[in-house]
Amino acid sequence: MKQQIVGLGEILWDVFPDGPRFGGAPANAACSAAELAGENARVVMVSGVGEDPLGEEALAALYAHGVDVRGVQRNRWSTGRVDVTLDAAGMASYHFAEDSAWDHLAWSEESAQLAAETSAVCFGTLGQRHEEARRFIRAFVKAVPDSALRVLDVNLRPPYDDDRVILESLELCNVLKLNDEELPRVATLCRCHGGPVDVMHELAERYHLKAIALTRSAAGAVLLCRGRLSDRGGRPVTVADTVGAGDAYTAAMMLGLLAGHDVDAINAWAIDVASHACGVAGGTMPFPHELHFRDKETLKGS
Repeated sequence: MKQQIVGLGEILWDVFPDGPRFGGAPANAACSAAELAGENARVVMVSGVGEDPLGEEALAALYAHGVDVRGVQRNRWSTGRVDVTLDAAGMASYHFAEDSAWDHLAWSEESAQLAAETSAVCFGTLGQRHEEARRFIRAFVKAVPDSALRVLDVNLRPPYDDDRVILESLELCNVLKLNDEELPRVATLCRCHGGPVDVMHELAERYHLKAIALTRSAAGAVLLCRGRLSDRGGRPVTVADTVGAGDAYTAAMMLGLLAGHDVDAINAWAIDVASHACGVAGGTMPFPHELHFRDKETLKGS
């Protein structure tokens, strides 16, 4: 049986000055994982969309990237959207619509079955801004097998950057991914001291993490996995925008961890994947063949 990777949380449309593009951090990660893994893994999205044209387009976008949409609920709220502005360097800022379909998720037997079949789940803090979604996401993460990767992407989007949600989510995860703006916030919350690598070691020990990744935009990334550290620089790239680059890194990291690859090999590949994402506008994209996951036998389950 193929291993199952789940993107859990928000589905939305990033509305750029030149028009809407499909997005949402866990949806971006799911699309990237499906594109990279191809037939070597089953990637499922668990979220909500509305009974509206954007909901239909969201389902079509997921399907086009090879993502299974059986976990996407349809409900009476509008499909999520966020207005995106870009600065001169291509860095994005966001304004989220309130009370969207992904805020209202209902637990069911199908949800429990999906969780039981999961090998890796990626969830974030933004997806928990509403109590209904927060309860659902936490129930799902707790219901995955003990052996599964529970990947927390700390995506701080004011005003939905609640300290309590961050701390409680840290207790649920066994893999942590954050960037160089999020690490100081988490370090302060957790009263960690020292430089970035010192904080990573302290967080890994305190929360019993299998891995922790720090992405640093053009400066590359640091990946700590079971006591082994990889620190690699970025790749030269003409930036279209940075939307989805961190999510692409997360996707590659999950695949590498599931396959049991060496920490430095995972980090190098994930940086290459994220660099490619920076050169493509929007949060989801295809990847050239040379970036696709190749270790077919290792990634397949029993």
